[in-house]
Amino acid sequence: MSESIRPGLGSFTAPQRKILEPTDMAKWQQSAAFLEIASFIEQLSKSVEGMVISDVGNVSPSVQRICGLLDEAASWVAAFPPQESEATRFGNKSFRRWAAELERRAPRLIRDVLGDKWDSAEIELEPYLIAAFGNATRIDYGSGHELTFVMWLLCLCKLGILEPADSQAIVLVVFARYLELCQQLQRTYRLEPAGSHGVWGLDDYQFLPFYFGSAQFIGTQTTPAASLDSRLIAEQGDNYLYLRGIRFIMAMKRGPFFEHSRQLYDISGVPRWEKVNQGLGKMYKAEVLGRFPVVQHLVFGSLLSIAQVK
Repeated sequence: MSESIRPGLGSFTAPQRKILEPTDMAKWQQSAAFLEIASFIEQLSKSVEGMVISDVGNVSPSVQRICGLLDEAASWVAAFPPQESEATRFGNKSFRRWAAELERRAPRLIRDVLGDKWDSAEIELEPYLIAAFGNATRIDYGSGHELTFVMWLLCLCKLGILEPADSQAIVLVVFARYLELCQQLQRTYRLEPAGSHGVWGLDDYQFLPFYFGSAQFIGTQTTPAASLDSRLIAEQGDNYLYLRGIRFIMAMKRGPFFEHSRQLYDISGVPRWEKVNQGLGKMYKAEVLGRFPVVQHLVFGSLLSIAQVK
């Protein structure tokens, strides 16, 4: 996991967009931030190989505080119910009220996680948290928002708020709770999939539950073919991020799975989870980190810099 840098107080800046044109992609892919993010995600995947969510025991106070933040954000959904009068397929405008509440409370929520020592870092972390759950203007959510949440977690690691010992809990507790909240928002407010590839995409909304979740199955007797088995999903769905992702798709979409989720269906034919995990890791770099439409909205400051690696 990324080593903490613990910069001096007062060194933080408000992150800004830097990937403004497709020609900026080369700069991005050669930057410190790109390498750190890619390495961070890969290390998180490796940390949960062969583990189930119920394996996680006591977690650190920092992990507890982050989960408390996510729990509080989830509680606002009841305060901003969807407008039942809207008949559109996607985009219930009540999501904008939820997002406005997040923006209003974000400074305090972040300070609660950072503590007094790093409260000056709030200016740098706030944009990542606000953008991690979807876009309020477009009322959509996609892999770029998921990536932004990972960047927020990486910033916390670089500050030393999260430690290497937290790696497994970051995936199996924090990210699992984040996924629950995102699915709640997607379901409640009918968020439009941002940049979806439709039937040929891995998933309309998420990517990392499948990457991290495939690592969980490495070394187990469960085969990729079993990931679509309704009995396994019913019995073990809470323990595996991959199955949580499949379960959500099955609940949200109608028709044969191979028709609406072709890539995941094809993955079930791969013989070994090691191969699945390796392939998804490469796919993430190409289809998420390597796509201008996904990364153009990312912002960069002092913790995650787009400066080229020397």
